[in-house]
Amino acid sequence: MTGRNANIYFPETTYQKLRQTAGTKISRFVSEAVEEKIKKVEQQKKEQLKKRLIAAYQRQAKNKNLQKELALWEKVAGDGLNNE
Repeated sequence: MTGRNANIYFPETTYQKLRQTAGTKISRFVSEAVEEKIKKVEQQKKEQLKKRLIAAYQRQAKNKNLQKELALWEKVAGDGLNNE
């Protein structure tokens, strides 16, 4: 596995807890913890985007002027089969 080194500062109490929990595999433990946190943050961002998109679609659906404009464009851009 390729990777990069990073110096990370831990308060003494945190480091001692880390040593007790991870033993000699501190790098692996920290890497897995960071990956887990990154996944949570990415999932939260996706959920926020989904909520914003839903809200935007709902605003568009309620916008009467936009609906009229879209209906007009549908008629204009149609294939000419509509005789309405």
